Amino acid sequence: MAKTRHNNLLDTIDEIITDAKNKGIVHLYTEDESFTGRKVQINGRDLYHFGTTGYLGLEQDIRLKEAAIDAIIKYGTQFPLSKTYLSFGIYKELEECLFKMYGHPVLVSKNSTLAHIGVIPSIVRDEDAVILDHQVHASAQNACQLLKPRGIHVDMIRHSNLQMLEDKIKEFSNKYNKIWYMVDGVYSMYGDCAPIPELIQLLEKYPKFHLYVDDVHGMSWAGKHGTGYVMGQVKKLHPKMVLVATLSKSFGASGGIIVFPDEELYRKVKTFGGPQTFSAQLEPPMVAAALASAKIHLSDEIYSMQQELATKINYCNLLLRQTDVPLVEENKCPVFFIGTGLPATGYNFVSRLMNEGFYVNLGVFPAVPVKNTGVRFTISRHNRIEDIEKLVDAIKYHYPKALAEENRTQNQVRKAFNLPLIQEKLLTTAVDTTLTLQHLTSIEAVDQKEWDSLFGRNGSFDWQGLQFMEKVFSNQEKPEDNWEFHYYIVRDCNQKPVMATFFTINLWKEDMLAPASVSQQLEEKRKTNPYHLTSPVVNMGSLLTEGEHLFIDKSNPQWKKAMLQVLDAVSVEQERTNASMIVLRDFEATDTDLKDFLIDQGYFKIDVPDTCIIENLAWNNTEEFLQTLSANARANVRKEALKYESLFEVEVKETVTQEEIAHFYTLYQQVKARNFDLNVFEYPQNLFAQMASNPKWEFIILKIKSAEGKSTPPVAVIFSYKGYGNNYCPVLLGMDYAYLESHNVYRQVLFQVVLRARQLDVKKVYLGLSASIEKRKFGATVIPKVAYIQTKDNFNMEVIGMMNVENKK
Repeated sequence: MAKTRHNNLLDTIDEIITDAKNKGIVHLYTEDESFTGRKVQINGRDLYHFGTTGYLGLEQDIRLKEAAIDAIIKYGTQFPLSKTYLSFGIYKELEECLFKMYGHPVLVSKNSTLAHIGVIPSIVRDEDAVILDHQVHASAQNACQLLKPRGIHVDMIRHSNLQMLEDKIKEFSNKYNKIWYMVDGVYSMYGDCAPIPELIQLLEKYPKFHLYVDDVHGMSWAGKHGTGYVMGQVKKLHPKMVLVATLSKSFGASGGIIVFPDEELYRKVKTFGGPQTFSAQLEPPMVAAALASAKIHLSDEIYSMQQELATKINYCNLLLRQTDVPLVEENKCPVFFIGTGLPATGYNFVSRLMNEGFYVNLGVFPAVPVKNTGVRFTISRHNRIEDIEKLVDAIKYHYPKALAEENRTQNQVRKAFNLPLIQEKLLTTAVDTTLTLQHLTSIEAVDQKEWDSLFGRNGSFDWQGLQFMEKVFSNQEKPEDNWEFHYYIVRDCNQKPVMATFFTINLWKEDMLAPASVSQQLEEKRKTNPYHLTSPVVNMGSLLTEGEHLFIDKSNPQWKKAMLQVLDAVSVEQERTNASMIVLRDFEATDTDLKDFLIDQGYFKIDVPDTCIIENLAWNNTEEFLQTLSANARANVRKEALKYESLFEVEVKETVTQEEIAHFYTLYQQVKARNFDLNVFEYPQNLFAQMASNPKWEFIILKIKSAEGKSTPPVAVIFSYKGYGNNYCPVLLGMDYAYLESHNVYRQVLFQVVLRARQLDVKKVYLGLSASIEKRKFGATVIPKVAYIQTKDNFNMEVIGMMNVENKK
């Protein structure tokens, strides 16, 4: 079978970041002639700066500036030589000061990202394993990708889930020498902290367990000598622990540092640590600035700076506590995150605050799950008490207005972040009574004529097709074979449909749209755990249908409001069923209006398999059919289908025996066992049995002709639906792979479908998903399709993404 087009996550990220850029939220430039740290000028306006990571404000300290200037005069702008050969003098003094701060050997790197790239592949051996915290910084995760070509196992657990971590440690203890857990001391988005005391207990409990911590955002504002949040928790570095920190951000200079528990590990990494060995060293002005900062850290002055910042952080927490805005994590860190839920609300809120005179950041996918978008702001020593008061007042004023403008409520946001619900004030905005939403749970309750007028020409989901599916996928033994059906119609004041669609809720394999190599790996695990990485999904359309599942009257100016009503109703079903995601499909990639609207509502676009449609059926015989094809396609059809046609006996049946159904099912199972590109659960045999008693379904049966004239068992069968709107839908296929190459069975199947469609005089053939190259040969138009997905969290998606990277190595 031909391969299927799969989504590239980088394309999804590009869509979302580009959308934020277009809204003026990211990729901005400052316009100041000089900086004080308190304000920043953007687009001609001075904004209070609540986005810095220089929490102590040392980047504006005159002592660091003068040290950097003096170093440039003495040593130049750079010392262009690898540290393996030679470091310029004050490097040694800096390293000695850092040793005094930590009491452990410290290696200086160009930045923390290069520190990870240099250290992780050096300290993790081939016989070790790595466990990533779901929210550990991307730079550490990227460095761990370098381990996979060496065959090192890299796994992931949910954020700060200690039970899941301990289970992994137990599982891995008999397989690997060391088990490294990668965490952040302070997480950069929500500002929450790693459970360091509990992790230390696990280090003591399990001899093979080791801890690798990125404490870049905990640096300087906490800990003895400003050594960071983590060192403030442990006092002394544990023998099985490696710490990465920074000379940037709160430290006020530039560079990264790695703190080692012993001299031998320090020596090994210094001797050869990837970019630690061969890349350029820190520039003299930055080394000098870092040295000046280190001297401040070794003095008592650092504690007065820490206290000044702590006072402002505590005051901000106090002010926010007096509001009902959803602060995701209240702690002693200088990072604050107010949840907005959907990107549209986040864009609105950030724009409002910037217009009010405050620079803050938007936390959006991939840094956070799409539904967990929010506004991130930081507190630094540059901020004055009155600045903080003004910011919180602006937050109190603009937050509810941003929610109202985007038709959101606080409790919708709070549910997305698992925060306590509140008693909300009644909305005073006028309720729109011009649109009404009809939600039904059976096609029997939907007017057949109206439904077929909207969807009858779109595929196998006309009224009778859905009636058939409802009957099949109910009261089944296995959970994956029981589907819920939900029908939504939004009408205007004249009862005319503005929007209509249907959803199914059923169990999906999380890797359904992942590359085949990932699904093959997961199916091995499912031999012992059939429901590994599976979850309920709210899916527009169904797994058995293709085509345009959504009707929108875009001539109606209220179509977006109609869409919002449906999305809100679907979100309720997601909450009720604890579904992992909502999937909207299958749309043409060129519909930018819909794309922009759905991205704002917290959906991200992914590529899905192409749909293949034949509409040119105005021919009377095979030769005329061939003339409708391109020269190359004609040659291929002659060579791969017509050449073998005489070897087959073809029969079309509407009713078949139970014995035939049993054999057809084995043929279907052969196809299913090999098709990992669309990895769905195996359909129940009852589906095929029900087809045999429904006049809308028919079976195209292919047998190999016997030289003796004896009957032979079918080698292929196409399960086809005859749609209301004069369309033909070969929905499923069964095939004996023993004849795939020798008789070109698959191409013969496609050819016989085309012939049958012409015989029935239909206007359109829906040839199904995947194998688009093969189908194009037979006259199909290949239409790229996209879907829009909203996930509750990114965890399963990232686990599968890691598996995909591993398989590519």
